[in-house]
Amino acid sequence: MDKKERYYMSSVRLGPKGQIVIPKEARELFGIKPGDTLLILGEAETGLIVSRPDVLNNLADELLNNVKKED
Repeated sequence: MDKKERYYMSSVRLGPKGQIVIPKEARELFGIKPGDTLLILGEAETGLIVSRPDVLNNLADELLNNVKKED
C-alpha cells in the first residue's frame, strides 16, 4: 500500500457495550488481527483516530531524525 493512499472504509455503529467492529476489508488492508493492540487518540474538534502503536513509533522516529538533521 502506498503511504500516500487514503481510504474510506465504511461507517460503523457503536454497540450497546460501547464497542465498534472494524470492517473486514479494513482489517485485511491494514493487517489487523484479533488480539492486536490499537491506539485511540482523540481531539475535541476533529474526533477520534484509531491507529496501530507502531505508526506513532515510526512518526516519532521521523520527527527525531529531522530534529537531529537540523542541529
